[in-house]
Amino acid sequence: MRRQNLSRASHELFRRPADERFESLEALATYCQDRRQNSRDRWHPPAEVAVAAGLASPLQLTLGGDGAFELNDWSFGQLCRLAGVGKETVNRLTADTACRVFDETLPRGSAKPLQLLTDGARLRSVHTAAYTRLHDAELVELVAEFARDFQPPQPGLNGATGLYAGEQDLFCFLIDPTGWTEIEGEAFAPGFFLWNSEVGRRSVGIQTFWFQAVCRNHIVWDAVEVVEFTRKHTTNVHDALADMRRIIERLVAKRDARRDAFARCLSRAMHERLGEEAEEVLKTLLAQGIPRSAARQALALAERQGRFTIFALVDALTRVAGECVYAGERTELDARAAQLLALAA
Repeated sequence: MRRQNLSRASHELFRRPADERFESLEALATYCQDRRQNSRDRWHPPAEVAVAAGLASPLQLTLGGDGAFELNDWSFGQLCRLAGVGKETVNRLTADTACRVFDETLPRGSAKPLQLLTDGARLRSVHTAAYTRLHDAELVELVAEFARDFQPPQPGLNGATGLYAGEQDLFCFLIDPTGWTEIEGEAFAPGFFLWNSEVGRRSVGIQTFWFQAVCRNHIVWDAVEVVEFTRKHTTNVHDALADMRRIIERLVAKRDARRDAFARCLSRAMHERLGEEAEEVLKTLLAQGIPRSAARQALALAERQGRFTIFALVDALTRVAGECVYAGERTELDARAAQLLALAA
């Protein structure tokens, strides 16, 4: 079983300011829906697009009869790439000089229109006609419908939530805290990362996994069965919604199947006995790799309850493991105890 430590959510935790964090999926959905309703795609041929000195910011973009729009840092960077000039270089110029630079470098000859996303008086992004937008609100709606039991992990060290959206992109980190089940004798729960950008900063994608722990830096520890899907914002990008829905549905279906199987296993473990006499049970425990001293302590605890069921012995071994001084011994004994449940499978 190949394990990975996933740091994608940890990276988001440390780069997101407080105004890009959301306490719940509902709050995130409201934000994304409001932004979608307030944003507007405008299509203009390159000849109608010009840079002028701004009022609220040094530069603004005029879009034919639609008027002038203030550039933010992202749309300014996109404009520089479209013109083939360095962003750092333009930042050192006066507004008038920068306008002349763009007037000489922005492509004008193409008949294909530019796609410009505005929000009120701000220009959010600049793209060629080849770009296809997928709104963050569509992904959040997908999660709300098909991943109802999933929620953000515990807050990070700096208060970060795992749910983020800002001017440039969206990122969600969700887990099912009730979805714990057994995989090869160890406990795992399902989770996933989901991301998108309405303005071209990143692809759309999802990564699902089964994990053992999440620390307060939001590093996902010992993840297994990691599955990743991404798609660029081209013509068929909306097909990604159906693909991502199927990925989430498979994760949920596997969670349910594993949880049901684990529940059946526990039910059998509560009734099936490892033996009738202590010495008989001791031999079975030793054969399963349980150290003799721990096996005898567990037998004593189980005998006080008057039963040698598999569940009673696993529970007793877990309590014995909790008294181990060294973490390595405790972890090893916990793993051996969990493996006993396979006898009831």
